Amino acid sequence: MLAAVKTPAELTELFRSRGLKITPQRVSIFRALYDNDTHPTAEAVYAKVLEEMPTISLRTVYQTLNDLAAMGEITQLDLGTGSARFDPNLSPHHHLVCESCGQVRDVYGEFDGVKIPKNKLAGFQVSSTEIVFRGLCPDCAAAAEYAGAGAAT
Repeated sequence: MLAAVKTPAELTELFRSRGLKITPQRVSIFRALYDNDTHPTAEAVYAKVLEEMPTISLRTVYQTLNDLAAMGEITQLDLGTGSARFDPNLSPHHHLVCESCGQVRDVYGEFDGVKIPKNKLAGFQVSSTEIVFRGLCPDCAAAAEYAGAGAAT
């Protein structure tokens, strides 16, 4: 459920309203992000856009993603998977991360029981919470189980 994701047309208008140049490359990047729940890296966005626009540069992809992140239209995530990931889903959610393949999935839920003891806050004012659950996705768990069963025989 990508509730807060803007359409390519909405992102185009947002760029235009801020005086930013609208290029075919940027519009292609907007399309690559729309309804994309894979939390792509810049390289993954580049690979997707390259299919329809073979002359696009990785630098253009990075610049556009950084512009979108600076505007608050996507979130740049560091989930410990080796590369920054970009999430166009701005609705409140957390993440599941596969420790084997690096797949990232959104998880929705309230985790009201997560609290920092007041004596540990040291005056810090918490404005939001992000929770990352790590483990194995179904495919990697099945592969690990299969490998374990094969080693036992």
